Amino acid sequence: MPDGRHLPSLSLPSPSRRAIVVGGGSFGTAVAVLLARGGLRTTLQTRTDEQARRLQEDRENLVYLPGVDFPRDLRVENVDAGLGRADYVFLGVPSDGLGATIRGLKKSGLGSRTAVISLAKGLTPPDGVAPTVLLRERFGEARVACVGGPAHAREMVSEGAGLVAASTNEELANTIAGVFIRAGVVCERSNDPIGVELAGAAKNAAGLAAGATEAQGLNAAGAAAGHIFAEVWRYSEAQGARPESMLGLAGTGDLVATVLAPQSRNRRAGELLAAGVPAAEIPDRIGQAVEALESVPLLARALRNAGLEATVTEGLADLISGELPLHEWIALVRTTVPPPARWRRRPPPGLWAGLWARLRGVSPRPGS
Repeated sequence: MPDGRHLPSLSLPSPSRRAIVVGGGSFGTAVAVLLARGGLRTTLQTRTDEQARRLQEDRENLVYLPGVDFPRDLRVENVDAGLGRADYVFLGVPSDGLGATIRGLKKSGLGSRTAVISLAKGLTPPDGVAPTVLLRERFGEARVACVGGPAHAREMVSEGAGLVAASTNEELANTIAGVFIRAGVVCERSNDPIGVELAGAAKNAAGLAAGATEAQGLNAAGAAAGHIFAEVWRYSEAQGARPESMLGLAGTGDLVATVLAPQSRNRRAGELLAAGVPAAEIPDRIGQAVEALESVPLLARALRNAGLEATVTEGLADLISGELPLHEWIALVRTTVPPPARWRRRPPPGLWAGLWARLRGVSPRPGS
């Protein structure tokens, strides 16, 4: 039996707690399944009555997540049913429509103490704001969280995942993580939501960039992803994010999952861009929304507005819009030199010993 000292201290919800997942795509459906398995009374809300009726009859999502049976107590309803009964609302809608969804939460009957958790890995238009920034402006930090990490929907509900539940409210982060862990999914707790969200945005952009560049060489693909991560990190740092969010599960962990996954939408979108398919046609080719196609231009705008040099991210945005030909994008990736390192001078020998001696009120020894 494992030592109890090594077990995480998690806050599990009571069986009467209710969760609503807004959005019946693959990830929203997978999260709803896990929340129900983890002990929350869960409802999956869809855009239309017809979609809700079909999911309720089939007891699986044949369009976006076929072969995954719904738990017996998972309910399905139209989004028009409102949010008044929820203790937790998970937003599983594409990032380009997330701003409008957030603005409509109060009209949907969102309770004054209901927690709101973003599942998006993109940014919100028109200025590239992270979802939790919008949420905290409207509802305060204590009610806001996000979920990141490598989490392909089908594998998540069958084999597991490495999620990150992030909130500045420790109890809320603990509760979300506890539900996922109870459902059989590893979930890290973080108090850096903006870092987790920007790590997800960087992952999407880097995954798409690698897909667009891979045919020209693995070094170029790796350089494209690395440049973008470095550019987004400089922006994240200015927003108060911490490096472990970019380095850990939400950033590099999710990136590896994206570039290796045969079904990765972002990587496939990059491959289609490289094949000359216009960005507007790619979602129909793939069969689902591709967040990077929307979030990369927003990310480039946010970096530009912050006064940061982001040559590769801006070039990727121009590739998506059709303003930059593929060969020029490849040349940009191969020739861009990152900004120089911020060199830190080492203190002269004996500096710390002298400071410590002065703090102790004694004279430093000669030569120290």
